Amino acid sequence: MEMTGTTPTTGGRIVVGVDDSQQAAAALRWALAEGQLRGASVEVVHTWSPPLSALPFGATLVVPADEEAIDATAREHVGKLVETAAAELTGPVPPVQVTILPGQPAQALVEVAEGADLLVVGSHGRTGLSRVVLGSVAMAAAQHAPCPVVVLRTPGRG
Repeated sequence: MEMTGTTPTTGGRIVVGVDDSQQAAAALRWALAEGQLRGASVEVVHTWSPPLSALPFGATLVVPADEEAIDATAREHVGKLVETAAAELTGPVPPVQVTILPGQPAQALVEVAEGADLLVVGSHGRTGLSRVVLGSVAMAAAQHAPCPVVVLRTPGRG
């Protein structure tokens, strides 16, 4: 999905990871606003994992999946997230590219952020120490990203 505003892309590229959480929506809104300020493009990244089937004794089996259908559904969902976040901007929407990948979120974000000016993620902070500890994806991004990282936490969470 390509959504292009009228602002020229002179400020580089911002990568933002999204899922279906409030934290990811906040990160997307922030990344779009920052892209607007910088005149940067925004690459919105979403990952998915193949469906698993539970087997006896705790084993799992990867179930064959229609990757094209998963990709199309994910693109539609992410497109709606982008439209909602973009509607909150005043002024032109920065150029947006949506990237949908199979795999682990942290690894994919770090790889896609290669050459980016900024990586933005939301923090779930799902651990018992959520006020102190970042979520696993945010932590991995902060530790391994090849560019500066912004981690957004939603107020009143954790």
